[in-house]
Amino acid sequence: MPAFRPRSAALLLPCLLLSACASLQRDPLADAAATTPIGALHGRDASRPLEGTRLTIEGTVTAALTGEDDGFVGWFVQDAGDGDDATSDAVFVPATPEVSLHVGDRVRVFGRATQLDTGRGSRLTALEPEAARALGAGRAETLVLDAPPADWSRYAGMRIGIGRRLTLADTGDILKEGRALVAFDGPLWQPGERAAPGSEAARAVAADNARRRLWLDDGRIAGAPALDSGVLPPGYAQARSGSTLEGVEGVLDARDGAWRLQLTATPTLHPAAREPAPQAGDANDLRIAAFNLENLFNGDGRGGGFPTPRGARDAAEYQLQQDKLAVTIQSLKPDIAALMELENDGYGPDSTLAQLVERLNRDGGDWRYVAPCRPCAADARGPGDDQIRVGMIYRASRVAPRGAAATLQGGPFGAGSRVPLAQAFVSLRRGRPAGPAFAVVANHFKSKGCGQAQGADRDQGDGAACWNALRTDSARRLDAWLKTDPTKSGSDLAVILGDLNAYAEEEPVRTLKDAGWRDAFAVAKVARPYSYVYDGELGRLDHALLSPGLAARLRGAVEWHSNADEPLAAGYRAGAAGPWRSSDHDPLLLSFRLVQSR
Repeated sequence: MPAFRPRSAALLLPCLLLSACASLQRDPLADAAATTPIGALHGRDASRPLEGTRLTIEGTVTAALTGEDDGFVGWFVQDAGDGDDATSDAVFVPATPEVSLHVGDRVRVFGRATQLDTGRGSRLTALEPEAARALGAGRAETLVLDAPPADWSRYAGMRIGIGRRLTLADTGDILKEGRALVAFDGPLWQPGERAAPGSEAARAVAADNARRRLWLDDGRIAGAPALDSGVLPPGYAQARSGSTLEGVEGVLDARDGAWRLQLTATPTLHPAAREPAPQAGDANDLRIAAFNLENLFNGDGRGGGFPTPRGARDAAEYQLQQDKLAVTIQSLKPDIAALMELENDGYGPDSTLAQLVERLNRDGGDWRYVAPCRPCAADARGPGDDQIRVGMIYRASRVAPRGAAATLQGGPFGAGSRVPLAQAFVSLRRGRPAGPAFAVVANHFKSKGCGQAQGADRDQGDGAACWNALRTDSARRLDAWLKTDPTKSGSDLAVILGDLNAYAEEEPVRTLKDAGWRDAFAVAKVARPYSYVYDGELGRLDHALLSPGLAARLRGAVEWHSNADEPLAAGYRAGAAGPWRSSDHDPLLLSFRLVQSR
């Protein structure tokens, strides 16, 4: 290690004349008694009393960060503690050309105490080194935590072990940034799924999420894939949300507004099992599905026109995406399926909808699609003028449309929420109508993104994000429209299906429930349903709301968790086949007894 040198030779001449400068010439690494406990650098209550002070610390190098392009390259040094449980016993030492440390060494380091900005309000206590000396082999205790602490900051920079399994909440950042989100005590939940936004109960859910979340990082920081790091376990990027990790150990730091554990050992991965497709019930039961296809676009429909504004980037990706969606629909065995995020490109043979039906029929199916126009012009679009639309398909041997399809346009529908599509059906038995007519309504409300949001549609800070007012208006108008029997079915049996872009306790869904529509999953007594994972938190954006008459005929409700929990590595863009990660939403499936068995 380099010996201590004054920062500038220009300081030497005045220091020869002034005894007060003698301290600048002494070797601060020589006197063990002159070292400062690391806890004193942190201080209590974020006071940081020694910030800017030049001082010497002594401790063991516990970990090295090897980031290459974000500036956070260096080492964590931890001492034996100062007896104050309120302050951390470790500090970050940034790398410099003059100083090099090695993991496992006991070292003495002289430098200036400082705070590093690590993004989004996070700060990291550091010692900018001017000189260092190795003192031999070191030893640092690993603090084992069995529960998330009330204050993570008291352990900043320290070597931490987790004494229980952690739940893998989200793997979406593994391949991009080499990190994954985990949680203590099971999955995290969207506050709006549990309680009304802005309520004390919703704030309690959010606070509990914040307390239980922890990021695991591969220690490279610069964004290198975790699979290349040799630290995260094999298969980590292929693991589903809900998997668990055991033996988690690393060094804690704050980054981008959250706490991260920089892994120093390979934890044991316990993968969550994939769910089989829901089993068919009674052959006489009617099965209705809803499925957000996550932007199914087919280019020009003839193998060209890629990349598209959304979805597949080339023809090969489109074919794989279509195959995965077809396998999902076939596995569910629905009689009717309401679809969201279809390309709005008409109803001709080159349309995305027609080609999906053709793909389903290639394996012996008898699928048809619903069109709001009969016949449809070659350039017909809709419903609506958005890039994406809703759609509906059905099996001609199981159900038959009754009358024309209906759409609700104007107001929030079109420029905001996608135009709803309603169609009345009747079940078939031996090719003949049997049982009462019923209406199926496909919906896709405005998303939560804040682009161009104004006034009441801006984020109100209650957790519902943007466009909540427009989604709520969509719900009111949808309910009023359906009360007019737009399909002329003459029946009180109806189901609202689709991606409402609102969680179960948010205002759009509560508006429909207050109007008398029944949550199918509540009627079926399904515990903790979810169809989407966002920011590591589970919730339902995809809903099935039943008229009271149809609710009385419900036999079952299920979500097939084939997508939301799956990693990106299972998707079509990664070249993976099968139903897994065919979309970012889970499909839902309902069964009804409309015709009595004989």
